[in-house]
Amino acid sequence: QVQLVESGGGLAQAGGSLRLSCAASGRTFSNLAMGWFRQAPGKERESVATVAGSGSATYYSDSVKGRFTISRGNVKNTVYLQMNSLKHEDTAVYYCAAGDIWAGLRTRYDYWGQGTQVTVSS
Repeated sequence: QVQLVESGGGLAQAGGSLRLSCAASGRTFSNLAMGWFRQAPGKERESVATVAGSGSATYYSDSVKGRFTISRGNVKNTVYLQMNSLKHEDTAVYYCAAGDIWAGLRTRYDYWGQGTQVTVSS
């Protein structure tokens, strides 16, 4: 079993920045595919950014490409999401997730954190 604990959410102004962190335990971290997802009120959960265990491959949704950066520290067992140029429409609960096998966009994420709220004021 993998445990994931997110931190770093909060309130930001449009145009500002936030950094989310997700600490993982329970598996060899470098073997895990990691991802950030979000769900806004009344909307379905969507993928934001994902990264392979080695960090060599990343995917971003079109809505955040160029503004958000996913990275991982395999020594600290932590994945990060740096969010710049925030927009009101980035407001959502952000979830960290982990999967045992990296398969690009087809990666299955079996482990989820509790979520952290990000609110962007316009």
